[in-house]
Amino acid sequence: MSSFRRLSVLAITAAAATVISATGPAQADVQSLRGRGTVDVRLIGINDLHGNLEPPTGSSGRVILPDGTTVDAGGAAFNATHIRNLQKEVRNSVIVGQGDLIGGSPLVSALFHDEPTIEVLNKVGMDATAAGNHEFDEGYKELLRIQRGGCHPVDGCQFRDEYKGAKFPILGANVTHAKSGLPALPPFWVEIRDGMPIGFIGMPLKDVPILVDPSGIKDIRFGDEVKAANKYANFLDAIGVKSIVLLVHQGDQVTSTGGGPNACNVSPQNPGSYIATNVSPKIDAVFSGHSHQHYNCVVKDPAGNPRPFIEGLAFGRELSVVDLKIDRRTRDVVRGETKADNKIVTRTVTPDPAIQEVIDLAKTKSGPIANRPIGSIGADIVRAAAPSGDSPLGNLIADSQLEATKANGAVLALMNPGGVRADLTYAPKGTEGAGVVTYDEAFTVQPFSNILQTVTLTGAQIKNALEQQFTATRTIVLQPSAGFTYSWSASAAFGSKISDIKIGGVAVDPNANYRVTINSFLQAGGDAFPEFTKGTEITGGGIDLDGFAAYLSTHPGQLPPATGRITQLP
Repeated sequence: MSSFRRLSVLAITAAAATVISATGPAQADVQSLRGRGTVDVRLIGINDLHGNLEPPTGSSGRVILPDGTTVDAGGAAFNATHIRNLQKEVRNSVIVGQGDLIGGSPLVSALFHDEPTIEVLNKVGMDATAAGNHEFDEGYKELLRIQRGGCHPVDGCQFRDEYKGAKFPILGANVTHAKSGLPALPPFWVEIRDGMPIGFIGMPLKDVPILVDPSGIKDIRFGDEVKAANKYANFLDAIGVKSIVLLVHQGDQVTSTGGGPNACNVSPQNPGSYIATNVSPKIDAVFSGHSHQHYNCVVKDPAGNPRPFIEGLAFGRELSVVDLKIDRRTRDVVRGETKADNKIVTRTVTPDPAIQEVIDLAKTKSGPIANRPIGSIGADIVRAAAPSGDSPLGNLIADSQLEATKANGAVLALMNPGGVRADLTYAPKGTEGAGVVTYDEAFTVQPFSNILQTVTLTGAQIKNALEQQFTATRTIVLQPSAGFTYSWSASAAFGSKISDIKIGGVAVDPNANYRVTINSFLQAGGDAFPEFTKGTEITGGGIDLDGFAAYLSTHPGQLPPATGRITQLP
């Protein structure tokens, strides 16, 4: 039996045992318990940390307030101090996560396979977290190692002499083994506070298979979030756990950027809202993540009762705090007394010294690689897209990938925007000087180490792939290399939006073959682009980051490439 299956069984057994042990005194002294009222419990949630141990920079390190002003926020050492201060205010607290705490991380964590981030979370006292999609970036087996410990099978132990694993469970109520249907991750966890059991059901979004390299999760299945949540809510309720919280790595886009951390500017049609309003009435609060937005809502469950639905900003800029009152007699949450608040992780507090020590060690060990200059830019090159969908930084990366694979016959390259994680900024980050790009900065932009693949596609297949950018549920516009242009119509039907595809100004022939460079994530069908899996004559082209670094080194003073490679039509 795998460690995760053992942990899952132990979680269920422990839950039943703790409830039984808590029930005994209650039955022996019912009158005493009835006279003791409620128990206050504070839940402190963090989502989408992405290994940001150092304070994030640029817009990724700011929170916009309702009046339009901004506050610098984030940084694991500041985060830890805020958590300690929140814990001092309420005697009973539980620290939880909503996924993507690791993966897509800056070099200071990613160079060591996010072991520094896990160490920080252990020291902070994380009690349980949901898995997100990025927890599966290096595959299911690597996630098992992250949970239980042991040196990396290829790189060994580079951060510490040994890696002891996460002291908290990484939950996946909708994650099962394909063959047996058994849980592949613990589905829930139970914490006891002042004699009251609190159940936490955690899970990633069901769309993980289109967001990570499919080869790493080929034997794993990801089920419907609502069905999984209801299944384990019923189980927890049956064994006497009446206070139940859902940690789900799925959230909403906001309808406007104003309103600040505690606005509820989301649409009911969003996937997070759908989950929050449709999961079992036995669930008392819903912590969400994934969308990198902040909102603080009260939604009605299927029985018409209110419950909080909350998400904090990514990269450790906010903590989502939900205060519960649990009735000692019923062991259930008194819904009308629940309070929720997104707290900004300001940098005006004293950083936690124990956490800062871990960060400093990671910086020292990664420094020789991180601080190495690899090129220069003449202005900010940002990832924000034009209305058409292409962006300066996305175009630059596509250009670098085309240049890196011309020897493979490539005539165009396409880059997925989700793989572009940060801007390249002209202002110096450290002591390297204005415009200098270090390896650390380039890594922060492209942290996934995907392999460049050049494949043969027909012109018709290229068009089909471009059509797959647009569906009823999402739009993902691929970033094109220089010389590749096309138009798309906002009003045209799905499957018929793309027109006027050209390479070097020459119309693409539907029946002709073209050599196209994409990364290994896209080539495996990631981001719901199955057309790329039909490519033939696959030729590897090295790591995407290496190609990006080489391009910057041979193009000093690089300026932002112009957009306009994609034309949006009515």
